[in-house]
Formats: sequence, C-alpha cells, structure tokens
Amino acid sequence: MAFTAPHVPHIFVFGLGYSAHALARHLRQSGTLISATCRTREKQRRLRDAGIDAHIFDRSNALDTDGRRALEQATHLLSSVPPDEDGDPVIDLHGGDIRNAAPFDWIGYLSTTGVYGNRDGATVDETADLTPSGSRGRRRLLAEQAWFSLGEAGPVQTFRLAGIYGPGRNALETVRSGRAKRVVKPGQVFSRIHVDDIRQILLASMAKPENGAAYNCCDDDPAPPQEVIAYACELMGVEPPPEIPFEEAELSPMARSFYADNKRVSNDRIKRELGVDLLWPSYRSALKTLHDLSDRAS
Repeated sequence: MAFTAPHVPHIFVFGLGYSAHALARHLRQSGTLISATCRTREKQRRLRDAGIDAHIFDRSNALDTDGRRALEQATHLLSSVPPDEDGDPVIDLHGGDIRNAAPFDWIGYLSTTGVYGNRDGATVDETADLTPSGSRGRRRLLAEQAWFSLGEAGPVQTFRLAGIYGPGRNALETVRSGRAKRVVKPGQVFSRIHVDDIRQILLASMAKPENGAAYNCCDDDPAPPQEVIAYACELMGVEPPPEIPFEEAELSPMARSFYADNKRVSNDRIKRELGVDLLWPSYRSALKTLHDLSDRAS
C-alpha cells in the first residue's frame, strides 16, 4: 500500500542527511513545516533557500536560541545524527530541551542493523539479542537506549537501517566513478534498503506510533556485494572488475569492518505491523529503474 503524509504541522530533524531529506521533501509537499539541523553555514543557506528552517548543530555547536525555539514548537522529532566516541550528541546537548519541549506526537531515531552484530549468515529479527561486534555498533546500541529513555517525551521508535541506496547513491554510480570493486568473502551477504522505502516506513510509523518499537528497514533480497556490482555492470554494458579475495583486498578500516558482520535481516515487522508494501523489494528492480531513468535523462 502507498502512504500519504499524516498531519504533521511541524517536524524537527536533527541531521538532515540523505534519508531524512527524502522524508522532509515528501512532508513539505503536504504543507508541513520543516526545521532541521546541518553542520555548515553553506548547507544552512541552501536549505533555507529551499524553504527549510535550518540551524547549525554538531557536538561543538549546540542549538542557538532560534533553534531551541523551533524544537519547542515541533510536534514530531527525528534524529539521524550518529553517535560519536562520547555518546549521542543530540541527547548529550539537548536531551533536557527535548524533555522540556514534550510531548511530541512521534519521535524517531535512525539506527543501523549493526546493533545485531555478526550471525554468520543467519537471519535476525527485532527480537534477536543485540550483540554488536564493533565499536560503531556498540555506540549505536547505547544511542538507541538513550533515545528509548526519552519515552516520557513521546512515543519513541528506532529504525535499524540496512545499507542505504537510491538516486545518486548506488552501485551504478560506484561503477561510473571507477571505484567499483568485487570483493569476495565466501558466504558473505548484506541487506539493503532503498531511500524511498525508508521514507514510507517512517510515514507509516508516524501514522501508527508505538513507544519502544524497533523496526528493521531492509528489502527482501540480501545478497553478496560482488553480485550487486556485477549486476550494475551488466545493466551498463561494461566489463565487471575482477573478483578480489577479501584477504587480498585493499580496503579502508571502516570498509573492512563491514565485512565482520554477516547476517540476513528480517523485515516481517514493517509489513505486519505497519502495513508496508516495499516499493523496491530487490536491488535488481531498483537498479534497473535507476539505470533506465539515467538513460532517458542523458
């Protein structure tokens, strides 16, 4: 089913990144007032020119008076700001302001499936133990717990995102840029989620808030990363890069850390409880459409 935006007079978004911006664009079309944070004056100017009430925020720059006033006036709250080594910057700097601005009709936190850790290819759902295998996953788990502790401020939901892709951020773009690699680690699979489906999951949750709920956000088609690159090359009619054994691949420490976790992620809850019908249940249909749209635009 397709979702339309519920009545959201004013949403405040900490960290207007790729996923949150997709939601904000949709909500603006329904007349919703959008307040959001960013980290640079240049982006602040661009967002304000686009009609978004933008404020500077990061660990070193708490919201100013205008930003706090916008937060106080908001009815809905979303954070996509990742935790750092010291914790969650939003909670640390503005947890008290959030409580003072309460009650919110809905509070959402964008987390990751990394909180489940490694399962050697087994399937996890939202009832699985949270056993993150690396420092980033452990920080995410602590951040989730910090957000859930704000339950008295309104219904808090966390959204555990798989690998995010969509327009301008996908395997086709990786191939075009010359950065594509086919790193092979036998048995390794990753789950993915199209940004359009993140948007509709968030909208569905706003229409049906449930305090303390966690939702896995992924498609129906977990796959080895080298297969996704090979399919992108097939669509583009180019020769795929050679396969490289994981042990021999030149990867950044962060890229290598992703391969430490191997699991399939169940998305049954978003379908059963939120009624979500994925727009892009497989990376194959999504990449084919993105490729066709690119061809028509060129």
